[in-house]
This record gives sequence, C-alpha cells and structure tokens, in this order.
Amino acid sequence: MSKATAAQANLFDEALNPAPAAPLSESHEPRPGKSSGYSAKDIEVLEGLEPVRKRPGMYIGGTDERALHHLFAEVLDNAMDEAVAGHAKVIEVTLEADGALTVRDDGRGIPVDPHPKHPGKSALEVIMTVLHSGGKFSGDAYETSGGLHGVGVSVVNALSERLEVTAWKDGFEWRQVFGRGKPRSGIEQIAPTRKHGTQIRFTPDEVIFGEGAAFKPARLYRMARSKAYLFGGVEIRWKCDPARIHDQTPAEATFRFPNGLADYLAERVKDLETVTPEPFAGRYEKKGEAGAVEWAIAWTPAGFGEADSFMQSYCNTVPTPEGGTHESGLRAALTRGLKAYGELTGEKRAGLITADDVLAQAGAMISIFVRNPEFQGQTKERLSSIEAQRLVEAALRDPFDHWLTAQPKAASALLQFVVERSEERLRRRKEREVARSSATRKLRLPGKLADCAGAAIDGAEIFLVEGDSAGGSAKQARDRKTQAILPLRGKILNVASASLDKTGGNKELADLMLALGVQGGAKFKEEDLRYERVVIMTDADVDGAHIASLLITFFYRTMPDMIRAGRLYLALPPLYRLSHGAKVIYARDDAHRDELLATEFKGKSPEIGRFKGLGEMMPAQLKETTMDPAKRTLARVTLPRAEEQVAELVEALMGRKPESRFRFIQENAEFATGDLDV
Repeated sequence: MSKATAAQANLFDEALNPAPAAPLSESHEPRPGKSSGYSAKDIEVLEGLEPVRKRPGMYIGGTDERALHHLFAEVLDNAMDEAVAGHAKVIEVTLEADGALTVRDDGRGIPVDPHPKHPGKSALEVIMTVLHSGGKFSGDAYETSGGLHGVGVSVVNALSERLEVTAWKDGFEWRQVFGRGKPRSGIEQIAPTRKHGTQIRFTPDEVIFGEGAAFKPARLYRMARSKAYLFGGVEIRWKCDPARIHDQTPAEATFRFPNGLADYLAERVKDLETVTPEPFAGRYEKKGEAGAVEWAIAWTPAGFGEADSFMQSYCNTVPTPEGGTHESGLRAALTRGLKAYGELTGEKRAGLITADDVLAQAGAMISIFVRNPEFQGQTKERLSSIEAQRLVEAALRDPFDHWLTAQPKAASALLQFVVERSEERLRRRKEREVARSSATRKLRLPGKLADCAGAAIDGAEIFLVEGDSAGGSAKQARDRKTQAILPLRGKILNVASASLDKTGGNKELADLMLALGVQGGAKFKEEDLRYERVVIMTDADVDGAHIASLLITFFYRTMPDMIRAGRLYLALPPLYRLSHGAKVIYARDDAHRDELLATEFKGKSPEIGRFKGLGEMMPAQLKETTMDPAKRTLARVTLPRAEEQVAELVEALMGRKPESRFRFIQENAEFATGDLDV
C-alpha cells in the first residue's frame, strides 16, 4: 500500500534508531577482556511489568511527548469503554498542581474480589500488574472496546512513578497504591459508600520520559474534548490547576455533544462556505449486532485552514491517525454513490471521478464500533479489520443515496464540484506527463538508472537501493511501468560534514539529482520531480539504517521542501522469513519474529531464515514484501512542527563535531535497547 504506515516516520526516528541485529550465523572472535562463554546464566527472563520498563517503545511507541500523552489515552479509553457499554455517564479529568493526572468515571468499578488464578491477589491488583489481563477478551463484559490486549492500564502503571487506584465497588471504597508497576500497599477497604466507579491518579516516571517530563494541559484538553464528540451519551468534565496553564487553555470546562460528530463538524465549518447547505451526517446501528457507524462529511471550496481537506477516523473511540479499513469503506461508499447519481442524472463525466476527487476538499469524520478490531501496533494508529470496511460501506450506501436524491439542487452542486476536481486532476496529470516526457528527452540520465516505462508522474516512484546486487533483484521485482531503480554505491557522502566543494563535485549525488530531475537549495521546485514518490530501500540492518540516515540527511539539507511535501519514503523490508509447511510469514525485526512465534506459530517449530541483505532475496520475495503497492508498507519521512530541533539534531549527529555525537551518546546511552553492534 502506498499510504504511509500507523506510525509515520519522523526524521531520523527509524533511520538513526533501528533495532540492530547481528547475523544469525557468523563467527566472531571474542573481544579482549570479555568472556566468549554463553550459557543458561546469560539468558535474562523479564517478569511482571519489567518488559514494559525495559522496552517502553514496544507498548507506547517511544518515550517522547506523544508517547507520554498516550498514557492518558489508555486510561481515558478504559473510562470511555464503560460509557459506551452503558455503565458510565460522567468522566472527570483533572491535572493537579504537582503534575499528577486523575481520571474518574461513574461506571461499575474495577472488580476487587480475589482472582481465581492468582491466589492472594485481588482482581484489581492483577489488572494493574499483569500484562494481558482484563475484561475485554471474551466480549461478555464489553460488546465493543478500545482495549483489546489487556496491556493498556498495566503499561500506564509500569511507566508511572506513582499510581493510585480507587474503586467504588460492592458498597465500599477500595484503594491500592503502586510505584513503577509494583504494589506499594495491599488493597484497602476504606469506608462504606453508595458510589460506584473507578479513579486512577498517576504521575509519569521521569526515569522513563526524562527529567521535567510533564503533561501539556492544551493537549490533554483537546484529547478529552475529542472523546466527548465520539459518544453522545457521555459528559466529560475537565479541570486543570491554573498554575500549570501557560496558554489559552481553560482551567475548567464541560464537554457534552448529543449530536456527536455532526456537532464537531458544524463547529469546523461554521464560518466557511460549503458546497451543500447541510453536511452529510448520520449514524447506523443494527439491533442485535455489535457494530455501529457514525459519520459527518462536508465539502468546501475554501479548504480547512492550512489544508484543503482533512479526515479523522476512530474505532471504539480510539483515534486512528493512519486511517485504515474504515476510511477505505467511507471512500468507496461515497465514490460509488456519487458515480451512481451521475449516471442517474446523465452526467457522463462522473464515471471519471475517483475517491481522491470526492474527498479532495472535504472534511470527513468516521467513527465505528466493532467487536475485536484488529490494529497495527499497540498504539492502534491504523485499523486493519476487513469487516470494518464492509460495515462502513453497508452503513453509508443507502443513507448517501437518499441524501442525494432528497435534495437534487444540492446533490447537483456537489456532483459538479467533484467533477471539476476530477477534470483538474486529469489536466495536471497531462501537464506532468508532457513535462516528464520532455525532461526525459532533454536529460542525459545516469546509465545505471532503470527508469519507468510509463510517462506519467502520478504513481511513478524511484527506489534508491544500496549496491548492484540489491539493484539487480529490485529491477526484476519492479513494475516496469511505474517503478524506477537507481542503485547507489554503498554509503553516500555525508553532506552535513562535507565542504560545499566536495558536495558539489560528488558524482553519486549529482547522478541522484539528475535522475530526480531537480536542483538543490533555492532552485529546488517540487514540480520538477520526475516521480511521485522517492523511496529509500536499504537492508534491514545497521549498515542499511546508516545509509538511509545519510540519504535522509542529504534530502533534508538539499531539498527539505520535498520532505515537507510528503514525497520521501522508507521501504520496510523484512528481516526474517518464517515457514512451517505451506504457511509463510515475514517478520520485520526480532520483536515481530518473537511475536509470530508466540502467536501464528505457537507450539510449532518453523524454519527461520534471516535475510542478510536485499540482494539475497529472490525477486519474487522482494516484490511480495517490499515493492508491491498492494502488499507492502511504506513509512513516510516527515518533519515535526518544531523544525529547529531537527536542525540541531542533524548537526549534532551528522555534523563535523565528533564531540557533539559523543555528548549525545553519553546523554542517551541509558535509553539504548538491544545488543549494540560496536
């Protein structure tokens, strides 16, 4: 798939911080002063919540600000699950003066009775301290939920300096305190009460997130507000100590939106001219089935602020910023419906429209509730459940048809608006085809470039690969019409530490820019690019990551606008091939391999092959795993809003001063994971 993955790759995040892996079958001489022995005592077994503290990135995607706020998302999701299940009506979120965050709901309360499989422990303690424990596996306690794996709140506990749980359950108030994932007290029965619900108060651990790490009131406020839009039956009350607010974030607010997403979209478009008088909004829920869909879409010629369009999607109230199958269902339903309406009204040009035309200047929101959804990654940034697409298409098909036919004037205006977007897209494509064809005739392209056979820029992509061996496999694996291959000679010049004369005279970089059809610096023009996507495809090892980082540095220093335009990607080839009988699955890295061994191949002894490089992969394997748009995963390289931090990081890690790198290593060595290849 050409769309970027659940977690878009920030600059250098993937390239400079890979999970290094040594080859499976190489002979190494023991290092001086180190024992060459390897026995049972060298095998480390992580127990309880130790894996979370050891590898937080596996559970919350990192230790940056986004990951820190994901702790709040996990706790809030649990409270929302109680509300969606019909057991809670009010959720209170409070950021206190000392930085502690409290989330309270009036739901059923966490069970406190003894757990049958863990003698001497209450269910509350098991939930907070044991991974993969919870009430969302069978579907008996929750028909739909954002939590699936039973790791969310226990992960929050593991990564908190202090966490206090209060449960109002079975006529009593109960309390237990934890620290860094371990019980600091037993469960206490405080006093009789008629209340019911759960309260979790926690402070993130600076050992994990860094000194001074703290929740941002504005970000918490937005997250709480967006949750309230996703379920009209809940009221979320926000409160923050004024001492922690340094912007316009309110100290207190109450969020309740009976019309859900329609209320949110109405707020976004209230000052904008829209193509239709009313947005297309609605809700579908079939009794007797655990599935519901809510949507709201509006079209505007003016666009939405900095962007022409936006798409926000959710599954079981969990945001899915990388989209997924529910978004695909929405796009398909709208496109088919509008095409059918065009055919009904005799508008022949409607047959040319695509989903991109339909949503080119639209604000769209989709929220679904399904049982046992499948996400990519623990942070749930992309939905992959196939049934979600079918559910959304079925839910929107008839309502969209009825919405169009009930207001012919508005429907005609929308159809013409989308047809114009389609004609504009076709015109731009024709211009690019002519420009690309002309550029190809004028350019003396590098001899080692295997260019696309097609003339269109739309859909064209160039793969930058390391070495002739990998280049040979890639050339056999590619789609000749749309995919070009440019082999590079090992590690390119580090432009961050080289002089201008050396950079300007480097033939490898000159050939690369010639193949792309662009010039560097102030002369760079996005429209000169001969390809829609530039894909860095290197081996899934340390050397490959180093080459990728050098290429990203080159593009960042030479043509940052290409990155800002979202045209630079990283291919994600697998590191392992696991097979057992006719079953073959590829693993991205060591962690993915271990996950597959524990799930897909549980109880079996599959044959495990490790790819030492792209050149050793059969062309068919390379195509299937890394190059076929229908099956592959690409990571888009992006720049964060605070670009000055990127400039400082590039200079520190790739610049001319080795002492900057040494200082960075000293400051961050404690966060290094895996066996270092030094």
